[in-house]
Amino acid sequence: MTKAERQEKLKERLDVMLTHERRLWDSGRSYIAGVDEVGRGPLAGPVVAAAVILPRDFDVLGIDDSKKLSPKKREELFEVIKAKALAWAVGWVGPERIDEINILEATKEAMTQAVQGLSLQPDHVLIDGNFTVRALALPQTAIVKGDANSTSIAAASILAKVTRDRYMEEMDLVYPGYAFASNKGYGTKAHYDGLKAQGPTPIHRKTFISDYL
Repeated sequence: MTKAERQEKLKERLDVMLTHERRLWDSGRSYIAGVDEVGRGPLAGPVVAAAVILPRDFDVLGIDDSKKLSPKKREELFEVIKAKALAWAVGWVGPERIDEINILEATKEAMTQAVQGLSLQPDHVLIDGNFTVRALALPQTAIVKGDANSTSIAAASILAKVTRDRYMEEMDLVYPGYAFASNKGYGTKAHYDGLKAQGPTPIHRKTFISDYL
């Protein structure tokens, strides 16, 4: 495939992924916020959500589900999204709160923080998943696999992923021995070995690791 052909495919992909946003724009909504989270499954660290409002003329190619992108590409798009978005914000909920209210409620809380942190009030919110967030009191649409089907949600997934990954890399320096820089808090062999050898850290989710201690 030539470079021109790849570019054309990326343009087609962007056009398809803007379907939800375009439908809302055409209905008179101006500010559509895409919302996604990262970190529901790890044994350690926060759950992080991001909210992004993109302009109608957003034309950045390559935006996709953050899990499909290389770390280098995510970092590159992270800066581009922040520069071109009309508004963006990040929210997160730490391990103690996750243990207190459960991961689903913590996810909703992080999403609420992200949306409420936007400098513009959204007319509509697109949420990745099969649930809406009652605390937002805004028109919402839940989109299963939204990070692969909505540019706004995909952009939010990239912001959330890069933000959380950077934090876990910092925590690897604070709490060595768990391989946080590579596993980002997920349950790898190195992580389990660290738990067995050193016990949990303050950033571990106690309700997630009780079976491994």
